[in-house]
Amino acid sequence: MILGIGSDLCNIDRIAGVLERHGDRFRRRVFTETELALAGRRRHEAATLAKRWAAKEACSKALGTGLAMGISWKDMAVRNLRGGQPTMELTGWAAERLAAMTPPGHRAHVHVTLTDDHPWAQAFVVIEALPDDAQAGTA
Repeated sequence: MILGIGSDLCNIDRIAGVLERHGDRFRRRVFTETELALAGRRRHEAATLAKRWAAKEACSKALGTGLAMGISWKDMAVRNLRGGQPTMELTGWAAERLAAMTPPGHRAHVHVTLTDDHPWAQAFVVIEALPDDAQAGTA
């Protein structure tokens, strides 16, 4: 069952401007070390970070909170699987919110998709509740 859906569209040039004006202060406030390391290896840092910004916004919407109720930017981190597929790792209050919205007997799975086409970066997040493995065989 779907627990939440969120989307966000971010202007890459806006993120580039914020990076120029605020540099590492902005980077450290919003992004995890893993996200920053990936962006540092990419040719277009601003596009990479804009996609992650959009993913964090989309995730906060899927959690039903927006960036309120104690959620922190770093509570949501985009990670990439070996093949490049993005995933979302939730910690802190975001993880607590996810646990609270997940029905008993289920586990949450956060689906993430990212894209960009200058000047836009876009992300969609879908939070799905899946039956616990122990429950799956009993239906």
